[in-house]
Amino acid sequence: MEGSVTVPGTVVQDVIVEAGSPWGRIVKQGQHLRIIDLEGRQAVDFLCYDAADPGDRYNAANTMKLGANIFVTKGSVLWSDRAKKMMAVLEDTCGYHDTLGGCCSSEMNLLRYNKTPPRNCRDTFEEALKKLGMTKSKTIERDDGGSIDITTAIATPGSSTLPMSSISTCASSPL
Repeated sequence: MEGSVTVPGTVVQDVIVEAGSPWGRIVKQGQHLRIIDLEGRQAVDFLCYDAADPGDRYNAANTMKLGANIFVTKGSVLWSDRAKKMMAVLEDTCGYHDTLGGCCSSEMNLLRYNKTPPRNCRDTFEEALKKLGMTKSKTIERDDGGSIDITTAIATPGSSTLPMSSISTCASSPL
């Protein structure tokens, strides 16, 4: 597969998550999670929570501030609400990922598009987190004036991102 990255160790799960479907699992400290865009130009919403303290989760603003970058890419650290290093991106054949847009919700879809599709990312996250015993909790382009627009994802088929867990995390990702 183009853009494939070899990861040493034992594969503990290999799964294809269908678009709009939930996925979640505990990713133990030192384990790797590889997210591969099989068809290209897909947007993957991703959250992670401290498995020992689910009240502490990935924080996009802290990740941008502490990383001094609005994009997540190779070398980036994913930081929590409490400024705890949660995961580090070891490889990224896509190039970069925005962290500004967040996931869609029925409320935002209604405001932006005047409709609510049958599924949305927030509901899918909640479904995945519920399976882990937890409850609730796109690509952005900007111009020099600060205006933003959600656009099509840049990933090509087979591009992947490989974060490694710095602590044991509950990872959840709907496509």
